[in-house]
Amino acid sequence: MTDTTNIILALEKNGADLIELGMPYSDPLADGPVIQASSTIALQNGMSIAVLFEQLKEVRSKTDIPLILMGYMNPVLQYGFERFCKDAAAVGVDGLILPDLPEYEYETIYGSIIKQYGLDFIFLVTPETSEERIKKLDTLSTGFLYAVSSSATTGNDKDFSLVEAYLKKLQNLKLQNPILVGFGIKDKTTFDAASKYANGAIIGSAYIKALEQGTDIQTTTKEFLEQVLR
Repeated sequence: MTDTTNIILALEKNGADLIELGMPYSDPLADGPVIQASSTIALQNGMSIAVLFEQLKEVRSKTDIPLILMGYMNPVLQYGFERFCKDAAAVGVDGLILPDLPEYEYETIYGSIIKQYGLDFIFLVTPETSEERIKKLDTLSTGFLYAVSSSATTGNDKDFSLVEAYLKKLQNLKLQNPILVGFGIKDKTTFDAASKYANGAIIGSAYIKALEQGTDIQTTTKEFLEQVLR
């Protein structure tokens, strides 16, 4: 739980362009078994939104790498939505990903609060999202648009030849936001395949696995990113 700062700094040092920080939650529906397990461990060790914000105060004195918080509405609402946005902005968070915040509620209730505190909000699209809805979510998103590589949970293996047509479609829509691809990105092959038709890719489960199996944050992070980015 106390390694947040060290991990962020190691990722930046070894080539990460932005960092998505997961906020642990007891029922993370979009996450696969690796992230679910890490969330459970973090919660058992006392991690909370308040603790995370305390840790991020320290991080921001050492780096200005973009930080995105990803989580679910239930703990954010328990914390207090406006208080959450205010405190996130105060510790230097740049944007939010809340997969279970519906478009309508964003437009009518929460979007104005997010904008008030200068935070980007990133919507997710999938291969099943209609072209009309993709364009709408693109107009609502700021920062980037998160292209989920399939409707499965994070960490699952995928045939990226099937994903390619979907990413080509997004590219051809000439959307206003950069596109980052997530879910199932785990190594150089999948990273390169995703990045071919997008602005970049997000790796979560594979990196967590590497940290679990490694003995040293700095060495593990360096070796992992070298393998992906070489």
